[in-house]
Amino acid sequence: MEAPICIRPATLADAGIIERSIRIGCALDHRNDPRRVSEWISRQSAEDISAWFANPQLYLNIALLDDKPVGVGMATANGDITFCYVQPECFRRGAGRALMADLEGWLRIRGAIHFQLNSTRTGEPFYHHLGYRESAPALNDKGLQTQPMSKPLADSS
Repeated sequence: MEAPICIRPATLADAGIIERSIRIGCALDHRNDPRRVSEWISRQSAEDISAWFANPQLYLNIALLDDKPVGVGMATANGDITFCYVQPECFRRGAGRALMADLEGWLRIRGAIHFQLNSTRTGEPFYHHLGYRESAPALNDKGLQTQPMSKPLADSS
């Protein structure tokens, strides 16, 4: 039997998992276009990540499997789930579900009445499985298609 997924608050030392998850796990979305990958990763620079940790309105978590980081997520206190990235070799092993449950729990405590996110094409089936539904037409940001999705608190579990 596989070890359980453990979730803990992320630290600055965990930042590398974000870049790897984008490069490898989101290849369907950026199609390995170096310009798109660079633009996407540039939005997650060390300075950005440091600022995230200093902001009490943001929460970053990390999923561990056998004490190895396998996923990372972030939410804002207003109900936005900013990202949920899982290492491709850990897809369908419970890390994404555990990250999302922890993020949603953090948001519930802060009084969120619904959760919203912008999903990549890669993530849409996963978010649908968790009860998220399209909430607006798809967006295109520098060649990256995202789908706004939301989930009312009553549907969260």
